[in-house]
Amino acid sequence: MGERTDSGRVEVSEAGVSWWVGERPGRWARGRVTAGLALLTALLLAFPRVVPDRPGHLGSLLEAFLPWLGLAVVPLLALALLRRSATALLSLLLPAVAWAYAFGGLLLAAPEPSGRVLVVVQHNVSDVNTDPAGTARTLAEAEPDLIALEELVPAALPAYEKALAPAFRFHEVGGTVGIWSKHPLSGTRAVDIKPGGIAEGWSRGLRTVVHTPYGEVAAYVVHLPSVRLGTSGYASSWRDESAHLLGRAVAAETVAKVIVLGDLNGTVDDRGLSPLTSQLNASERGFAFSFPASFPLARIDQVLARSATVGRMRTLPATGSDHLPVTARVALR
Repeated sequence: MGERTDSGRVEVSEAGVSWWVGERPGRWARGRVTAGLALLTALLLAFPRVVPDRPGHLGSLLEAFLPWLGLAVVPLLALALLRRSATALLSLLLPAVAWAYAFGGLLLAAPEPSGRVLVVVQHNVSDVNTDPAGTARTLAEAEPDLIALEELVPAALPAYEKALAPAFRFHEVGGTVGIWSKHPLSGTRAVDIKPGGIAEGWSRGLRTVVHTPYGEVAAYVVHLPSVRLGTSGYASSWRDESAHLLGRAVAAETVAKVIVLGDLNGTVDDRGLSPLTSQLNASERGFAFSFPASFPLARIDQVLARSATVGRMRTLPATGSDHLPVTARVALR
């Protein structure tokens, strides 16, 4: 099969192709840079908060797209093969295991919750949606108990009301957010989540009590400020301030069972949302990337709950919005 050369290497020839394999010490010495990058990737996947949030909210930016960091294994694998490095190849197990630990559960099958269940739909319908009636029909086809909508504009509101009225007898709208329900609503009020730097008239928070067959549930419909990526970094200060205000409102909520539905302009891994997400349960099954609708990269449309379990998240068919609708079954405790 081959013969030993003076250099101590073995030349293996087959069909005119030579594959040079160095001595054992050389195999382990090569690929240290690739192995180092694999270790760094694993560290960031397992402990993203080692990245500081200042300057430029870089920590939040990493967390917003954290599942995609696992794709770094692909070029690292190519480098390891190019270098024919056993060290580099073995090191790739580290980011693979870290990714599986952090996100593998989202891929697993799980029984849908049963019993005291509410089906909910969350959708940022877009203020430039040219087919509000069609959008409403798509959402209603999921047969939810609750539908939460954001970016409701006065011109489109009658179309949503007309299309949803047959199945949803109760609804409330405040500012640019609204909720449609099969169950009676009461105690509806605005929730002040406006950051200090935004002008008056900005209203994106609503709270109401849903009288379900399983008892009262406080439902919050919210739309946190947008984030932007620019030369100064990841601009999320307004979003973070709004999340802090919402977290304070939820902490003060006297109804035991709470569901928060909304466009949070961030993922549940984003530390900027921790004043809210630290109090609530998120789904542990399903990626349900919702934005942008043309090529979904992140789930920024969320269903969170207290004294309840959020089942598998999934997306619904595209509408006239730049977001995809998301839905989940919420099992009340």
